[in-house]
Amino acid sequence: MQFGIFYEHQLPKPWSDDDEYQLLRDALDQVELADRLGFDYAWEVEHHFLDEYSHSSAPEVFLAAAAARTERIRLGHGIRQVIPNYNHPARTAEGLATLDLISDGRVDFGIGEGATRLELHGFDIPAKQKRAMSLEAAEQIANMMVLDPYPGYTSENFSMPCRNVLPKPRQKPHPPMWIACTNRDTIKVAARNGLGALAFSFVDPEEANTWVDVYYDIIKSEECVPLGHTVNANVALVTGFSLNEDRAEAIRRGQEGFEFFGYALNALVAHDVRPGRTNLWSEFQSLRDPDSTDQRIAAAAEHDDTYSSCIGTPADAQRHLREMSDAGVDQVIFIQQAGRNKHEDICASLELFASDVMPEFAAEQAERQARKDAELAPYIEAALARKTWMQPLPEDQIPTVRASVKKAAVSGSMT
Repeated sequence: MQFGIFYEHQLPKPWSDDDEYQLLRDALDQVELADRLGFDYAWEVEHHFLDEYSHSSAPEVFLAAAAARTERIRLGHGIRQVIPNYNHPARTAEGLATLDLISDGRVDFGIGEGATRLELHGFDIPAKQKRAMSLEAAEQIANMMVLDPYPGYTSENFSMPCRNVLPKPRQKPHPPMWIACTNRDTIKVAARNGLGALAFSFVDPEEANTWVDVYYDIIKSEECVPLGHTVNANVALVTGFSLNEDRAEAIRRGQEGFEFFGYALNALVAHDVRPGRTNLWSEFQSLRDPDSTDQRIAAAAEHDDTYSSCIGTPADAQRHLREMSDAGVDQVIFIQQAGRNKHEDICASLELFASDVMPEFAAEQAERQARKDAELAPYIEAALARKTWMQPLPEDQIPTVRASVKKAAVSGSMT
């Protein structure tokens, strides 16, 4: 099993002038620490206009800064908004390839579409068409990263003439592709398109096992036709994260932030919002039971030897992750930066996890991955054979792009 950390760049109100500045500095320090400690992934989302919930509107900038400060941790767009109204597919392809080059081939490419009216209507995206628009764009982005030149494409959603989209990524044929998933139906979409599943839902190990079975059954079936130029068969699930040798202290440090994470997302989707006038943190506090943390601590104590959570002690996390591993989950992504969780507490949790939990799973990762690769190889080969590939243009069909000015006739000497 692999482990990732995840960033929305949450910033509950009230804000001071330097809060966003400090938020990003702390996050980069955390990614650098995670790289040194041996974490596998750092994931960064892309959202727009979502006050308090996500101040992460330019993940390509953040990930480039992270690339410069790290050596081995993979850098994931989790996700990039790929609908052309957000980001033209050629610009996404160029950015991904550039980041892949400067990071020495450490980029993963998760695709998404947005769920809130604040985002969708802000970019004039019809909600009923967003899924189809995102899948169409993602397929063309993959083609742009591979084909030399890109033959061009026209649809009602976007058009692009023949151009050679540069640079090309270091990873061949292109960085691994994922898609954001929030329920069992989108898990099926991921598998049908040969994409890794970034499951942003909080499920228990039993439900995780069901999701994994659904996903891999489709990967192995004739339903799987890759969207990109390869298959990235992986299931990643998110979970709350706060570790301390004292379980009660871990819960006090991390539970409130984790609860705010879920509350803020639901509020922005389901509630009316006045741009720039949110009050999510205050609303969350008014609705939250003031005894919630103490109740959580007491409930965990009742099941001391069986309590399973990554908000707890290292032993609690080992139990939880072993259950997820046994369920077939490939990666667990920790939501550590949420609500008002403190930077120093996040760093302490990362260090404790690396020393007391990670080694058990790292020791078995290579063998587990080798077994999985061998099992899936024939299914992936069959899936790639089912794909209808965009064909490169024959040499004599590559168009000539006319110069913007006419050549001047040159006679005699230049004066």
